Order: sequence, then structure tokens, then C-alpha cells
Amino acid sequence: MIECASYPRNVAVASKQREMEFESLLPVVRRCAAYAFRRIRRCLREDLIAEAVANAYAAFARLIKRGLAHLVYPTALARFAIRKVWDGRRIGARRSASDVMSEYAQVKRKFAIEQLDHASLRQPWEELLTDRRATPADLAACKLDFCAWLMRLSQANRKVALRLAMGDTTKEAANRFSISASRISQIRRELQNDWYGYHGEPVPQL
Repeated sequence: MIECASYPRNVAVASKQREMEFESLLPVVRRCAAYAFRRIRRCLREDLIAEAVANAYAAFARLIKRGLAHLVYPTALARFAIRKVWDGRRIGARRSASDVMSEYAQVKRKFAIEQLDHASLRQPWEELLTDRRATPADLAACKLDFCAWLMRLSQANRKVALRLAMGDTTKEAANRFSISASRISQIRRELQNDWYGYHGEPVPQL
């Protein structure tokens, strides 16, 4: 009973001593890892350094357990841990080269995932579609119709249509595209007729 009771305490003491010994190696491990991952973007670099430290500690613990403390050198331990991280070997996790959310895949295939600003994805003309009386379904249908209609137009007329939709005057549009104001007025009428024709509605008589 005495031996059984003392065993966990001995294990805890040994574990604590091992952690204290590893702490003396930690600055070198972190410095080597920081240099190895210096070209990685900051948000991912800190995670990779932490993974290198975890790998270094796991390797350190295995060497101590096997009675190979004389083989523990901080620089060699750090290099071993860094290779593990570059190879995608995480402590307690499997690597995946096909998962785009995997850090291993991002590092190996040299791509990055960043958060998108949804506001930046919106087209400027979408700000005009803010009728509070319309339902979300009506607004979505309007956006789809407008996009489909734009695709019917020539590239030149499409650019003019977008600028007019954004509120440019005839003169402003003419200056922007270096054409006459009368030509912009003509295009405006053509766009109006085409819009009504696209919806199968008669063109209003002015």
C-alpha cells in the first residue's frame, strides 16, 4: 500500500523535474522555430512555433524515458521538432494535405486562407437595392434579374449602364467614357428599351 501510494507522487516529482529541465532548453527551441517560420504570416507563425515547442517536448520526454538524456541538445532538438512541423506532424492531430483549413496543407501548398469582408464583396450598385418595403426574396430576384440583364449587354454598354445606375449624370458619364453627352443620352434610351424588353413589358411613352 505504501509503494502504491508513493508511486503517483514519484511520477509527479519526476514530471515536474523534467519540465524544469526542458524550460532551460525552451529559449533555444523558440528562437530556432521563430527563425525557421519567419516567412510565414504572423497569425499562423505563432501556432507553428507552439507546435514546434510541443514536438520538442515530446521528443525530449521520450529521450529521458529511455535514459538517453546525454543526447539532449537544444539546437538538435529544435531542428528535429521543426522538421516534424514542416512535415505536418502535429501532437495529437493527424495531418491533411487535402483539407484547405489544415495548416499543413497551407504551408505545404503555399496558400493562405483569410477572412473576407462581406461588405467588400458587394457590388456598388447593390447599395441602391435597399427598399425597406421589399422582401428579401424580392431583393434577391431583382439582383439576379439585373445581373442577367447586364450580361446581355455589350461590354461598353454594360459599363455605361453601371455608371448610370450609380447615379452619374449624362455629362459625368460622357466625361468618364470620353464620348459625347448626346451619345450617352442615346445609350440611356437604348438601355431603357432593352430593360423593358427583357421583362416583356411595353416601353413607356414619354
